[in-house]
Amino acid sequence: MKVRIATVLVILAALAITGCAVGPDYKRPTMVEPPGWRTPTEGAGSVADLGWWQIFEDSVLQNLIRAATNENTDLRLAVARVAEARAQLAVTRSAQFPQLDGQASYTNQRFSQKSFPARALGGIPGSGGLDPQQDFYSTGFDLSFELDLWGRLRRATEAARADLLASEENGRMVLTTLISDVAQTYFDLLELDREANIDRRTLESRRASLELVRRRFEGGLTNELDVRRAEQELAAAAETVPDIERRIAQTENRLSILLGRNPGAIARGLVLDAQTTAPTVPAGLPSALLDRRPDIRQAEERLVAGNARIGEAKAAFFPRISLTGTFGLESASLSDLFTGPARMWQVGPTVTFPIFHGGRLRGNLRAAEARHEQALIQYQQTIQQAFREVDDALVFHGKAREIRTERETRVTAARRALELANLRYSNGIGTYLDVLDAERQLFAAEVDLAATTRDQLTAVVQIYKALGGGWETRP
Repeated sequence: MKVRIATVLVILAALAITGCAVGPDYKRPTMVEPPGWRTPTEGAGSVADLGWWQIFEDSVLQNLIRAATNENTDLRLAVARVAEARAQLAVTRSAQFPQLDGQASYTNQRFSQKSFPARALGGIPGSGGLDPQQDFYSTGFDLSFELDLWGRLRRATEAARADLLASEENGRMVLTTLISDVAQTYFDLLELDREANIDRRTLESRRASLELVRRRFEGGLTNELDVRRAEQELAAAAETVPDIERRIAQTENRLSILLGRNPGAIARGLVLDAQTTAPTVPAGLPSALLDRRPDIRQAEERLVAGNARIGEAKAAFFPRISLTGTFGLESASLSDLFTGPARMWQVGPTVTFPIFHGGRLRGNLRAAEARHEQALIQYQQTIQQAFREVDDALVFHGKAREIRTERETRVTAARRALELANLRYSNGIGTYLDVLDAERQLFAAEVDLAATTRDQLTAVVQIYKALGGGWETRP
């Protein structure tokens, strides 16, 4: 008997292992990739091959990025979700293995002496009656094992594993976004510092201009209108200082949250004009994005999971075969429980045939196919969006460099124009309106140049993120 049971178990286990898995096997969809980028780039390879610490050389910025990768709440939440997905994979995969539970019980039961079986047995000659109170002891193991002949459990495990990988890619995507957000916000802060310096310098210049106009007015060399205009320009310059200080504080608060801290001041490293950018920003081949960008890899893992769940839904149409058994000891006396005659077992397969479920199985299959189609469309959208983001960032980088060259020329010309306007006004040749106009032109030109310098740095950040760089941790 033991040999027969063991043989049956071995045969059934072999069937479970070698059984086929219904449903389609995953194949990566064919995507139409652009042959190259619209904006040609110099250099071999891709800037995304570099670590973020090689892109952002400001030591203070590097420290801020390290702090963010350790304390940012969004990143910590993503890590916790990966842990959940890993645990869920273990739960799903466990269904492929035999489930074995141990049990022990003791029951004390008293039968009614006025009912069956006590009354019936009491009437039998020589029976001596039946003790109405009985003890019952049992111990043993309960075994259950579903034979995965059609691959339902294996497809479920395949889907759970893809969900785990998608969760891990989501964590990498959060990390990439975090690094780029910290860098971009830091550069925004440096640009605001530069603009604040321009505002304060302009304020001091307007004060000096007002003093000059007042002296000329007192000397009878100009009229009161110029004085009022100078006072108006001084007030306009003065109101920009608290506004830029507000913007700086709010940007520091935004960066503090990215660092996982309460709002507060942020340390600075190199000033805006001292920040360096790579002379060349190679972009590599468009096809490299499919294996580098975490959002594309996440979308593909979701597609893999959707494909596996189609097989899981199809397997539900086939018979489900389970092996159940109970092995143990039973006795009415504790002293006899662990003796040979107390042995018992019950083992055998159970086959469940799906006959009628009111369309539930077919509905589940259609829903799985529809979710797979959605995942495919989202995968295609993610790839197209990635191509667009890279191309936009490359255009932004190239045009920002051209614009900065022109704005540097503009600032140089505006400074010379202001010198000439002041000289003409001091000599009584020009009007104060010429001076005011020259000051406004210089102020706007310097602010625009600061913004363009920031844009160049931001463009590098956007290219690096769009190409899928930034999620590797520093060794």
